[in-house]
Amino acid sequence: MKTAGLLLGICLAVTTACVSTPLKFPSAPIGPNEKALGKTEATSTGIMLFGFIPINQNTRFEDAIREAAAKAGGTRLTDVTISEQWFWALVLDGFIFKVEGTAVANK
Repeated sequence: MKTAGLLLGICLAVTTACVSTPLKFPSAPIGPNEKALGKTEATSTGIMLFGFIPINQNTRFEDAIREAAAKAGGTRLTDVTISEQWFWALVLDGFIFKVEGTAVANK
């Protein structure tokens, strides 16, 4: 029991996290040759190892948006809302990008 408490204390001491406020983006309305496919969402994580080695940092936004549209069979998103969650550990900083929106496809 004492070991479990010590491990929990160490984990709390070396890891912490924050979450951003969701941000809604204006987007182009659904055109006459397009159809709405419904709500969709996706996430993508990027890491900064040792504070200067980026892993999936530069593409996490595009990856999440592309994945969200593809999950619903669409080509783009409209009514986009994004948020991000950050976490820190001893050797890395993590950034989880989340995108939500309505998938749109050509008719």
